[in-house]
Amino acid sequence: MKHDRTEARSQRQLRIGELIRHALSKLLERREVRDPGLDGVSVTITEVRISPDIKNATVFVMPLGGGETDRVLASLKRAAPFVRRRLSKSLSLRRLPALSFELDKSFDNANRIEELLKSSGVAADIDSEGNFCSVEDG
Repeated sequence: MKHDRTEARSQRQLRIGELIRHALSKLLERREVRDPGLDGVSVTITEVRISPDIKNATVFVMPLGGGETDRVLASLKRAAPFVRRRLSKSLSLRRLPALSFELDKSFDNANRIEELLKSSGVAADIDSEGNFCSVEDG
């Protein structure tokens, strides 16, 4: 899922973000982060956005099923220093960015847009094949 951008990210930012996302996903999958708030919860890492100076990384997360988001987010924030140390050992980066965790709201936005598209006001503008009708089409 993509999040709103103010400027295009460089290839380096994208590459480092993906490296961190994959390594962090493996770390969580192996349950190496032992925090009570993460017990029995599967967490999806949807995106890692790297700052232009490569000093900060924002990790967008979503618990599977969307439940217990506050507890999971608080646990990940507490575990951030541990996670960063573990990632620094597994990734061959000169300097690993500082990690901050945020809830991924793009799923909520997608659901809201889908509901809007299903609303009666929009449905009147769409024909049976899913194409928008123009005023001339009737």
